[in-house]
Amino acid sequence: MRSHRPGEGTAFKKLHHNRQQLKHFKGLLYKLAIAAALLVAPALYFVNCYSSTFEFPSEIDVQKLWDAADSGGWRPSAVPRSDWPPPSSESNGYLRVRCNGGLNQQRTAICNAVLAARIMNATLVLPELDANSYWHDDSGFQGLYDVDHFIKTLQNDVRIVESIPEIKKNGKTKKIKAFQLRPPRDAPINWYTTTALEKMKEHGAIYLTPFSHRLAEEIDNPEYQRLRCRVNYHALVFKPHIMELSHNIVNKLRSQGHFMSIHLRFEMDMLSFAGCFDIFSPEEQKILKKYRKENFADKKLIYNERRAIGKCPLTPEEVGLILHAMGFDNSTRIYLAAGELFGGERFMKPFRSMFPLLENHSTVDSSSELKDNTQGLIGSAVDYMVCLLSDIFMPTYDGPSNFANNLLGHRLYSGFRTAIRPDRKGLAPVFIDREKGHTAGFEEAVRRVMLKTNFGGPHNRISPESFYTNSWSECFCQTSASNPADRCPNDNTDQ
Repeated sequence: MRSHRPGEGTAFKKLHHNRQQLKHFKGLLYKLAIAAALLVAPALYFVNCYSSTFEFPSEIDVQKLWDAADSGGWRPSAVPRSDWPPPSSESNGYLRVRCNGGLNQQRTAICNAVLAARIMNATLVLPELDANSYWHDDSGFQGLYDVDHFIKTLQNDVRIVESIPEIKKNGKTKKIKAFQLRPPRDAPINWYTTTALEKMKEHGAIYLTPFSHRLAEEIDNPEYQRLRCRVNYHALVFKPHIMELSHNIVNKLRSQGHFMSIHLRFEMDMLSFAGCFDIFSPEEQKILKKYRKENFADKKLIYNERRAIGKCPLTPEEVGLILHAMGFDNSTRIYLAAGELFGGERFMKPFRSMFPLLENHSTVDSSSELKDNTQGLIGSAVDYMVCLLSDIFMPTYDGPSNFANNLLGHRLYSGFRTAIRPDRKGLAPVFIDREKGHTAGFEEAVRRVMLKTNFGGPHNRISPESFYTNSWSECFCQTSASNPADRCPNDNTDQ
């Protein structure tokens, strides 16, 4: 048995007591913050409703939203702007990664894998995509992306092979066995240049798994960030048949005029994650709570508190009320990108009554080809492309949603395409007061909140906004910038 030095036990007890006091203090602060939000909510609503119209505009020009946002003279550019030599002829070894999660979590992991390979002067083995636990889809990289295009686009950045080649040693042929490592979450660059690189040099290859969020997003090196953009917005192109399916849907929607896409995140997994149960029946609550217990950390979540601080996904009806208050009418064509909505038609009915022209990839084209190819990750890929190419994109729960966050970043990079991003925290007191019967001034209050949001133009990235949601300004340039670092390079033709 380990013996204690004099006073060691007492010191440990004091440390434990101090930690308990700190934990209690943090809990008290959180409760006070929630109480303040609940008390301030009516006041905020009053201010929204009755502030002078001369202080802040209260109308939204819907027609302008169908066009791209004001670029402010910025344009996308991911090409290097400083010395960026091609990959060395001598590699330090092979890098294998397993990208876990859904389509868009895997996409960010692929970007990180390319950057990690560049940092370590490694040869990247084509990233492995985890068989998705929700879709049970094992399409793999080759089933989703154009491999030849991926390798060719990044040839001046990293070496990429489809598999680790066999080697000959002492007259025998054998495969290099990759040493398995679990990277820390949001690992800094120096983890890759020390721990990972040492193992790579020792074994010839390393296998990083899992590889979701395993490289820090905020890196003080613009060239590394631009490499991520080259991967995300230039190298990662879906296979031709996925692109064809997507463009067919877009062309059919656009043949009848402008259309908006909405990522309606009112699904069982997100509702369980958010802990927003009270609007559901006892039986539905039981299902949500069971899912939460099986998939997320145990945590006491109180619906009214969550709702007051904007932590609950917007209901379909709330989405409709926001759009209606902004000035969109029932002639607006809407493409819905969503899985199975929890609660079914009773939640969709109010939304459908306001906006009857609703479509999804199955209703736009009911051909057998589309029906056979829009399941699982491929279906998610089609939704991604349709939302990317739509005139307006509206995510209803962009906080922890990789799909929404990646699309916002991609649309920004694709010419500042309009995005409607509801401020759930700002709208919460407005909706809560409406439910109490205070409907006077409701639409004007909604407009005032929405007018303070960004509709897709360039803006500073402020935590917790992700680099993959907003790569401005690292991946953008100006032709006549006052800051030399922001000037567009002369060869900015393709990227």
